[in-house]
Amino acid sequence: MSVIPCEQNRELRTKIKQFAETLKTQSHILGEHGLDEREFYDSGLFRGAIERIRGQFAATMANKREFVREVLDHMKEGGYIAQWRSTGEANRHDYTVTMNSGKLAVIELKGCLDGNNTNIFERPASAREFVIWSVCTNPGADPRRNAWSGIHTRLSAEIISRQELVDGVIIWDMVCGTIGRPCPKVEGNHRRLKDLGNYRLPPPCIYLMPATVPDARNNQSPKSQNLEDVEILSAFNACFGGRDEEINFIDFEVGYQENDTVRATTIRRDGKDQKVSEATKILR
Repeated sequence: MSVIPCEQNRELRTKIKQFAETLKTQSHILGEHGLDEREFYDSGLFRGAIERIRGQFAATMANKREFVREVLDHMKEGGYIAQWRSTGEANRHDYTVTMNSGKLAVIELKGCLDGNNTNIFERPASAREFVIWSVCTNPGADPRRNAWSGIHTRLSAEIISRQELVDGVIIWDMVCGTIGRPCPKVEGNHRRLKDLGNYRLPPPCIYLMPATVPDARNNQSPKSQNLEDVEILSAFNACFGGRDEEINFIDFEVGYQENDTVRATTIRRDGKDQKVSEATKILR
């Protein structure tokens, strides 16, 4: 039982740790800085270079947006959506998609879901559907920790406290199905991988949420929507070969414990509870 089928590649994680240790102790012999070992580490050159690289990886969204463009263009060419456009930095969301029915779906693009940025979103009034798409390109990240942290710890708290409806979540990017993040969906069946530009993609991980906002007084236990209820997620699933038994359904239960609002989250897949939380206080 797991919140998401894939798991962290522990062998790769070990190699990352080992290589990081090598960098910390052997970086002084790299490059042409002209410093001896003590001068090199005393100078701050190593720390400064690491922080610069971290900043470059964190700041750029170019490769993530290229991935999204390839995916949405493919969906349009295949007739799964009618139109799409990037909304740019002027809005609190990233993409609008016109569905074949004429319905407007809005996508908010996120990185790994365990970060504070997951809490920042705003459903526009024009959206008939609103979904969050996690593009986590760090192969050393733990996908199960990220998924649970994002869905239960962060998103559920925001949805309930702000009364902000989110129809679903997609967790899917160009690292999925690679050696850094092996995908159980395609193990022994590489025909399920779809070639798209420079990418070979397994089916996305799709999570459906309730159609109403949980409320401790009036709506304590809303159940997840069905896949056909959220046209944009149904389109993703159909276009990239997802199966019914791979769809995830999220149920919430909200109530009070003394003066605190608490919520429990259940994730179901293939008719079974995959992860169930205890009633957890919403901290604000």
